[in-house]
Amino acid sequence: MATETAEAHGNGHSGLRARFRAALPVLLAAALFALGLYALYRLLAPVNLADVTAQIRTTPWSTMALALLATLCGYLALTGYDWSALRYIGKPLPMPVVLTGGLMAYAFGNTIGLSAVSGGAVRWRVYSGLGLDGYDVAAVSTFAAVSFGVAATVVGLGALAVHPGALAAILPFSAPAIRLGALGIVAAIVLPLVWASVTQARVRIRRFQVQAPSLSILFGQILFSLADIGFSALTLYVLLPVGDIGFLTFLAVFAAATMAGILSHVPGGIGVFETVVIAAMPAGAPVDQVAAALLLYRLTYYLVPFVLALTALSLYEAWRVVGGRIPGGAAGRMVTAVEPALRAVAPLAPFVLAATVFGAGLWMSFAALVPATSESAEVAEALFPLAFVEGSALLSSALGAALILIAYGLVRRNRGAYWMACTAMAGSAVVALFHGVDIERAVALGILLLIFLPFRQEFNRRTRLSHAALTPAWAVLVVSVIVAFGFVLFFAHKSTPYANDLWWQFAVDERAPRALRAGLLASLVIGLSTLVLLLRAPRFRPAPPDADSLAQAAEIAEAADHPDANFALTGDKSLIFSDDGAAFVMFGVAGRSWIAFGGPIGPADAAGEAALVFVEAARREGARPAFYEIGHQDVPLMLEFGFSLFKMGEEAVVDLSAFSLDGPARKKLRAAHARAKRDGLTLEISAPPHSADLMDELKGISDAWLEEKHAKEKSFSVGRFTPDWLNRWPIALIRHGGRTVAFANVLRTARGGIATIDLMRHAPDAPAGTMEFLFTELMLALKAEGVSAFSLGMAPLSGLAPDRSHRVWDRFGALIYKHGGNFYNFQGLRAFKEKFDPDWRPRYLAVPSAAAPFLTLSDAARLIGGGSASRPSRLSGDAG
Repeated sequence: MATETAEAHGNGHSGLRARFRAALPVLLAAALFALGLYALYRLLAPVNLADVTAQIRTTPWSTMALALLATLCGYLALTGYDWSALRYIGKPLPMPVVLTGGLMAYAFGNTIGLSAVSGGAVRWRVYSGLGLDGYDVAAVSTFAAVSFGVAATVVGLGALAVHPGALAAILPFSAPAIRLGALGIVAAIVLPLVWASVTQARVRIRRFQVQAPSLSILFGQILFSLADIGFSALTLYVLLPVGDIGFLTFLAVFAAATMAGILSHVPGGIGVFETVVIAAMPAGAPVDQVAAALLLYRLTYYLVPFVLALTALSLYEAWRVVGGRIPGGAAGRMVTAVEPALRAVAPLAPFVLAATVFGAGLWMSFAALVPATSESAEVAEALFPLAFVEGSALLSSALGAALILIAYGLVRRNRGAYWMACTAMAGSAVVALFHGVDIERAVALGILLLIFLPFRQEFNRRTRLSHAALTPAWAVLVVSVIVAFGFVLFFAHKSTPYANDLWWQFAVDERAPRALRAGLLASLVIGLSTLVLLLRAPRFRPAPPDADSLAQAAEIAEAADHPDANFALTGDKSLIFSDDGAAFVMFGVAGRSWIAFGGPIGPADAAGEAALVFVEAARREGARPAFYEIGHQDVPLMLEFGFSLFKMGEEAVVDLSAFSLDGPARKKLRAAHARAKRDGLTLEISAPPHSADLMDELKGISDAWLEEKHAKEKSFSVGRFTPDWLNRWPIALIRHGGRTVAFANVLRTARGGIATIDLMRHAPDAPAGTMEFLFTELMLALKAEGVSAFSLGMAPLSGLAPDRSHRVWDRFGALIYKHGGNFYNFQGLRAFKEKFDPDWRPRYLAVPSAAAPFLTLSDAARLIGGGSASRPSRLSGDAG
């Protein structure tokens, strides 16, 4: 008993440490965000919010037009990163696809602040459907990221070398030292890169080896990079007040601010970017005008492309809903050209819409904190009763807080969250009319609601919003929002001396007390709702499935595309179902890992929900969720979760419709098959249930095979020799002289499209070539029954390409595959399956971390070997 208590205590501490490590990067980003807000508040001390608002309203339309034109040119330059990268890897794609996919990826990724995730997901969806594999997509993403990082550094340092005083306000060095250092770093970056490009050398960076791009690609990318950084800087530059700062000087400031925002990992660099720009401005620059320019820059360079991309996606979704007929003429050709990219981006809509709703919630909440400055607001305060004015401010803050929380449900594709968001946006539009007759806000919310409507089918999960705890990232984000409320409240009303009676002052013109009450209400709504979500989250304790769960899983697996779904019925894995019970995930627990075997099983909508429930349940217990041996069809879902993919090997799938023993290519296989028949080998397929005598005979073969191999029964990814398991399936028997010398159980589903085998065992004295005969004869028999494909199983570590990926895991796996013959016959297994001319399909391990997954694979090995670190316990459902 004492040992169990100590073990539980240790596991508790381990879980806490795991959760802290998972939350640490988010906490650091939140701390930097808070520091950025504090620095920004100090820098904006002399600024009045009314002056900033007035400056924005008086900005000439000609200036806005120039800023929008610079933004358009900048985004077109951004797509050049992908164009150059595709040429670099030798797989160029049609320009309409690159333009559409690139513009959508950057419009969403830049604004949300997660371009590495959302941009990579977009690229995978677009490019994988056009012949590129995971290595190619990773190469494109890496090329784009490295190109931007190098270009921003070189451009910023180059501008700093020309005008070393640009960052004098924030750098403690003399102008000559800054110029010399900048030139030295630029030379250290550019000269080796040009030399490597000219000589086509391979550049080694630590453990990675990269082929330098050709001169044409290099110079083309230099132009794209200069255009990208130059036009994005120009967008802000034309909005800044006219002053003594030149464009090259400002370019150094802009590059430094951009890199600071990226390194902070704060979404969009909010607070950090603005702090660097304001701090680096000349002493005489009017801070209120700089602040207005920064706000307009955020709206122009980030929000406008985001809204346009979202609108285009909404129109495409509406077009699909009404039938998706392609018109004739030039319009039809344009739709045909861009439709593959739009179709690939469409599944990311829930995440993008969640970010949109989150932003709308911030907007509604901040609107209640900031005093209205338009004439219509003053008219409204004069015409409407006090209760309407006060109530609309409180309702605005409450609805804004609700939208912020609903966004979490939208990320999870929650159907109820979708309808709640629509209702809250409609209510917010009505409230905006009473809260200062804010027609602009009401119209904007109405348009956002119209954009939302076509995406109803994307929100198809029935998971309750209170069914999962907030992740560390969301919890920290909520706290950051409350901190931002305080920043806006104090900045907007810093000229009003604080007093306790401010809370109780009710009058039409008393805006500061109204803002205090609205801010308090919004913080309470968010804080209390978050607490409810944290407390109501149910716990899932892994345990062996009961008979009802196995029967439910059997019904779902029967309708699956791949027979591997039937491994859920072995009884050695826990099962976790979607809320509607239409899909499940099978998994085992070892160490700190919850490892699912394969992807979720069931209809696509319910399968995604089951996978999400599994991931959240594992994280709630402080464990590492992982998906073992998933196929390409599950990759988009894993990218949606933000998981990293590691290739485990390749599955050999034989197309039975084309399989035969005829032709010169099958000469060796045909000869081996004929020799086996001459030796007296025959195939018989025994249908379940099997007789006790047959099971005893097969048990003798199995025991002898295990003894000869010095092995024991395994689990998790394979079945075990038990009567209950074998009586579920037909068994292929190889007879020799009337005696059974080999067997394999055949797994199929009701669809019958693909079959595979699980246990394959033979007697020690079986004739040579027995197993090859079993495969050949069984495939011919299944083909005669109308089965379309046969899976020979996976060749572990096969197909890894370390020269392309430069990843530690691929290098390690390829080394083991080549030299690990003493432990496992990797190459021999691949060669055996190659005899049947299969189609090789990649299989992946999906894990939350980008680090090499050695710990997860070690835990998976324990599961396959029959070990587990968790003691079975009762399965619990809702905590409430």
